[in-house]
Amino acid sequence: MNIPWLTILWLLPALGGVAALAVPNTRPDLAKWWALAVSLTTFGVALGLTVGFDADGARYQFVEDLRWIPAIGTRYALGLDGIGLVLVLLTTVLLPILILAGWHDADHSGSLDHAGGRRQKGPHTYLALMLSVEAMVLMSFVAIDILLFYIFFEAMLIPMYFLIGGFGVREGNDRARAAVKFLLYNLFGGLIMLAAVIGLYVVTARSGLGTDGAGTFDLRVIVDAVSAGELDAGTGLVRMLFLGFMFAFAVKAPLWPLHGWLPDAAVSATPASAVLMMAVVDKVGTFAMLRYCLQLFPDAARYFAPLIATLAVIGIVYGAILAIGQTDVMRLIAYTSISHFGFIILGIFALTSQGQTGSTLYMVNHGISTAALFLVAGFLVSRRGSRLIADYGGVQKIAPVLAGTFLVAGLATLSLPGLAPFVSEFLVLIGTFTRYPVAAVAAASALVLSAIYILWTYQRMMGGPPRPASAEGPGAATRPMRDLHGRELAVVTPLLALLLVFGVYPKPLLDIIDPAVTHTMSTIGEQDPTPTIVVPTEGDR
Repeated sequence: MNIPWLTILWLLPALGGVAALAVPNTRPDLAKWWALAVSLTTFGVALGLTVGFDADGARYQFVEDLRWIPAIGTRYALGLDGIGLVLVLLTTVLLPILILAGWHDADHSGSLDHAGGRRQKGPHTYLALMLSVEAMVLMSFVAIDILLFYIFFEAMLIPMYFLIGGFGVREGNDRARAAVKFLLYNLFGGLIMLAAVIGLYVVTARSGLGTDGAGTFDLRVIVDAVSAGELDAGTGLVRMLFLGFMFAFAVKAPLWPLHGWLPDAAVSATPASAVLMMAVVDKVGTFAMLRYCLQLFPDAARYFAPLIATLAVIGIVYGAILAIGQTDVMRLIAYTSISHFGFIILGIFALTSQGQTGSTLYMVNHGISTAALFLVAGFLVSRRGSRLIADYGGVQKIAPVLAGTFLVAGLATLSLPGLAPFVSEFLVLIGTFTRYPVAAVAAASALVLSAIYILWTYQRMMGGPPRPASAEGPGAATRPMRDLHGRELAVVTPLLALLLVFGVYPKPLLDIIDPAVTHTMSTIGEQDPTPTIVVPTEGDR
């Protein structure tokens, strides 16, 4: 009997979210424990898939392929490759941590009523939205039918919109604007992609692919046709289709200059929701660049790679410089993510095996390090009631554990050797240097900039004399400071442990990623550049 493990993987959080809504409003703690149990069970399924996955086996494993809408050639087709697997693990590891981190986030939150007043609600809706985002992200990582992927790629915007707009931490109008901005940016990108998806289907029908030549959305069939030169489309059309897909993924990622929605959304959402967005949802964009942009349109990807690499480098430097100038600690971390996504995209479009391996590993490591830094910053803000860096000082003297965890997470963000992001950033830079040396050198400048914004922030917030809770000023700090307690330590400890373990021993992840990257490089017909060695002549000696 073939067990549909991938269907179970995404259905568990989807049905768990529905069940959370059914918990009586008088039992909010029951809804929380239920959501935590569902997320842990989903993680257990992901671990089972990891144990059963053969990195050197078939490209897509645990495949499920059923007829869905035969009239247009779309199928319910799921499959898991190495790149998708490590991102599934990232998602399922983070969700229980985020539920714990946001244990009280929805206790006094809710949507606004028509009179503009706050409607007190339990955490049921909040938890259901978190689980539904997880379900849709997991489906995006395992779908191998393009239309099926597109539906969930767009659908995940709805629960994320309500998490920002309905349960955010800013005043109602501010978070509503941030939520609308998030939705409009991503919906516009999705509409462009929809046109490209339809165009690709027309091309497959014209090429005689699919049942009775009626066209298909099956990624495997289309990629095989592209590799064999059987896709009936001109160079101009292929490039337009590539841009349609790439635009949507670049908005989601986000790539400069399509990043404008991220800082506002990140500071408006609760810390747990913001991490869900930056560490999980946004990874769908970079993952899709590898799976769809490169494999469906390899020639167009090669053509636009220098432009995209240039935009990525601009985003790396731009995000780091703007992070240095921030006075809001949460906005600072949001801008660091723009810089890090630039590294991920740069590695993908360097079109080298080291670059793509580093990018995939970077997606995982960025998710862990951003979660650690943003959540610790959120714990800090919850104590003092202010996001302004200037309202803090001397935290290491009165809350040494909190300050220490902030420092480790910050050092991971700047890719300190011995912590997980260093390995992935190093691979990206090596892979880029062999193809675009100028871009690699420019990107490496962000290493200095990141040291400035992290260490300077730590010095201002954690060093010096303790700032009294009764400080005066526009951002007056009014709450006493205390150190991390049990639940918060349970949130931070596994994240820091993962940063340390993968910093010194990334081999388990690389063993899964490397074969998938090799297959991608083979599919798009790319080889790593041969290093040029200059041999001195007799006259030069």
